[in-house]
Amino acid sequence: QVQLVESGGGLVQAGGSLRLSCAASGRIFSINTMGWYRQAPGKQRELVATITSGGILAYGDSVKGRFTISRDNAKNTVYLQMSSLKPEDTAVYYCKALVRMVVSDLPDLYWGQGTQVTVSS
Repeated sequence: QVQLVESGGGLVQAGGSLRLSCAASGRIFSINTMGWYRQAPGKQRELVATITSGGILAYGDSVKGRFTISRDNAKNTVYLQMSSLKPEDTAVYYCKALVRMVVSDLPDLYWGQGTQVTVSS
């Protein structure tokens, strides 16, 4: 199996910054897209940002210009640098990855357990 372990969440004041990390482990052959999604109480999970193995980026409209996604392919890790944080960014942030395992011909989708980000006003 593949595990995605997120870290870096916490409490920050509005206007502050946080950096999230998500490391994938297991018998990994390759990882295609990695990304971040978030879910606030009473709301649907939404896209924050994704990055392909080739470096193609995509961002949700609400975070463009404030958040930056990056990855270290050698470490199977994806990062999310969050700046100019707003109270409406408060949510549980989930890591997602499309991973092909060594023993598989096809990739599967995996999710992390989530990390809480709380932005105070």
